Amino acid sequence: MLSRRTLLILGASAVALGGLGYARWPRLNAYNEEVARQREALANAPELAELVRYACLAANGHNTQPWMFRVDSQQIDILPDLTRGTEVVDPDHHHIFVSLGCAAENLVLTAAAHGRPADVEIMPGAETEIHVALARGGTQSSQLYDAIPLRQSTRSVYDGQALSLDDMRALEIAAQEDGVEVLFFTDAEQREAILDFVVAGNSQQIRDPAFVAELREWLRFSPNEAMTTRDGLFSACSGNPVLPNPLGGFMFDRFFTEEAENDKYRDHIRSSAGIAVFIGDRADPEHWIRVGRSFERFALQATALGIRTAHVNQPVEVESIRLEFANWLGQPDARPDLVIRFGHAPALPMSIRRPVEDVMVAGV
Repeated sequence: MLSRRTLLILGASAVALGGLGYARWPRLNAYNEEVARQREALANAPELAELVRYACLAANGHNTQPWMFRVDSQQIDILPDLTRGTEVVDPDHHHIFVSLGCAAENLVLTAAAHGRPADVEIMPGAETEIHVALARGGTQSSQLYDAIPLRQSTRSVYDGQALSLDDMRALEIAAQEDGVEVLFFTDAEQREAILDFVVAGNSQQIRDPAFVAELREWLRFSPNEAMTTRDGLFSACSGNPVLPNPLGGFMFDRFFTEEAENDKYRDHIRSSAGIAVFIGDRADPEHWIRVGRSFERFALQATALGIRTAHVNQPVEVESIRLEFANWLGQPDARPDLVIRFGHAPALPMSIRRPVEDVMVAGV
């Protein structure tokens, strides 16, 4: 049974998009109900499957869900699924390993809430894995665990209001992770400088037909398509019109332009309270996983405080821009990993996830 809180959140999101025709789609109720089920704590579900289900609610690039979970009673291993990578925007699988770090953090928080305190070990090698050993202990719920089903990347205009000093400090504390540095930029002049990098990176990406084709491959324009694939970027989740697939593709090809996208990002960044830049100490899968864990806690703490977050990663996805961005940050030898805007805004509809059984394999 769906909680009143979850239904209210999903219902409010649908109403907010009613002017776009969102609420008139017959399968939208089914989509909302399925998403709510995926985000609802289930008292009688198998414990390990529950841990994996909540891990899968983690942030991940393009909602590709590039992970597999090898499960036994004492340990859950998180493995990269390179078949679900985005080779154009993420040729070295950086985003995949950041996504695995986000899933690991959700898994640790959920395990603690279930009385299974967890110890994380990153196993480097040809195919880096994350080993999460599960013990037995008292339940340790937290506001970050409670925020897992409510966290989203809110790709909309924010209200432009600054955060309180207490909220900023809470975000800083949540993001602390060995091997990761997080820089915060709240000054308008600093945000304008970062916007210049976003626009430069965005322009280069949109001028690349391979990038546009890859992005188009992961877009879902209708609830039917989103329910069928159970992955990708559903239009409603970013505040865009919900359309039949052929019409959605036509509209994308016609209106996805460099000028329109740059104008959108100008509005997004200028309406944000600030920007956080995450930087691992080294550019390797281990530190990308650490960045993911740091970011996931940051995003969950933001969610608990009623603060929205969204990725504006163009400055770190285009190599030439990334080098210039690192110089601007005063860290020419570093590789900036994530650029995240934050602020206040209403929730948007939640993204869907694949069934747990599709991402679980038995331990050996």
